Amino acid sequence: MSLLVEVFAREPDGGIRILDVPDDVYQSGGFESWRTTVWGSEFVRSLGARFLPVLADDDLCVEAEEVPEFRREVALLRSRLDELAHRTDRPGTVEERRHQIETRLRIIEESIRKALEIGGGVLIW
Repeated sequence: MSLLVEVFAREPDGGIRILDVPDDVYQSGGFESWRTTVWGSEFVRSLGARFLPVLADDDLCVEAEEVPEFRREVALLRSRLDELAHRTDRPGTVEERRHQIETRLRIIEESIRKALEIGGGVLIW
């Protein structure tokens, strides 16, 4: 099982409408275990991250007005990618972890870009 990264728009009644994506678009935010081993890890928390660590206990719903701050958090993690890969225990080698984390950050960044374009939010679940 893996985490899905999706873009949503709020409906007038407060519900959310998840945007459709083509079938060939990879939307993985990492393995389910990444909730605690990567995004909710002590290292990520030590950087002052407040969004991604939520995944350790729940799904993450970043509202439209929070997306710019979420973008800054993701940029911070990207700037510390090598350290994050070294401080993550699994899966694979450090280089494999770096590649996997970088791929997932790129997916999240693309979702953030789309959310900013439409005035929507980002859901990771």
